[in-house]
Amino acid sequence: MKNLYYYCQLFSHLNVSNSSKRGNAKYKPILILSVIDLIAQGVITHNQIPVSDELIQTFDKYWNTIGSHSYKGGLHYPFFHLQNEGFWYVVTKTGFNGLQPKTTNKLKEAVDYAYVDNELFLLLQDDFSRRELTYALVTSFFHDSLNELEEILQINQDLQDDAIQNIAASENLENNPKWTFRKTVIRNAFFRKLIIHVYDYKCAFCGLRVTKSLNQNIVDGAHIKPFAQFCDSRIHNGIALCKNHHWAFDRGWFTVDNQYKILISKGLEEISPHAKPMKDFHGEQLLLPHKEQYFPSLEALQWHQQNIFQA
Repeated sequence: MKNLYYYCQLFSHLNVSNSSKRGNAKYKPILILSVIDLIAQGVITHNQIPVSDELIQTFDKYWNTIGSHSYKGGLHYPFFHLQNEGFWYVVTKTGFNGLQPKTTNKLKEAVDYAYVDNELFLLLQDDFSRRELTYALVTSFFHDSLNELEEILQINQDLQDDAIQNIAASENLENNPKWTFRKTVIRNAFFRKLIIHVYDYKCAFCGLRVTKSLNQNIVDGAHIKPFAQFCDSRIHNGIALCKNHHWAFDRGWFTVDNQYKILISKGLEEISPHAKPMKDFHGEQLLLPHKEQYFPSLEALQWHQQNIFQA
């Protein structure tokens, strides 16, 4: 059945060139990320993906930030080869000679458009599905940096810096849905990956750790100060929380003090026959990363105490 899980698995197991010296050639995942971006922006509205200036520019932007720098960039590399994955199809122009285009300009001359499975295109209209598919790509093809956290941090910072520069260049962002997506989806995928990794895939509130595969776990990377308000996806603005406690944290049902102790909102009425009630965590220590340099920002926690927490 071609559902979200099916495509997450396909995205997680793309066939990419791999070299012990040069690493993975990340052409295919970056092409898919670029298409996801343009679909969410409303640039691609039908299941036809031309070799447009927008696609070329988006691919180049992501390649320059998160690409395989030991390989040459260029949209012409993955556009045809992605057909081998079983969900991507290319419609060529009349007279195409069948040879792999050697440049992006040659690709434009050879191709009318590409399209994907209808089931996949329908999923890509949904924000939740886009996030999960994006996370599957980021987790699977940028995991080589997990032992080098500074590289992931730099990727995250580069994308954030790009967002800040664009903020300065724009006068009206609040009503611009294209900007809203462009400044979040890829960077937040790296944020989520990074936060849950430094917390060892455990909820910092209750310690729950459940994983099924590389890109499936029960823990989220939660922003302390809301991203929509502060555009801050640095590691110090994050805590790993399971789904329930992420929801509760965002609504101020608990917070964390300056000693990293949990404070529970008064007046909660809870029945938890098979789990420890939230109120029993009051005064307990938040589970923190092993390295102090990744601890949550006290300034961010103070903001949460003063603006979100329902004391």
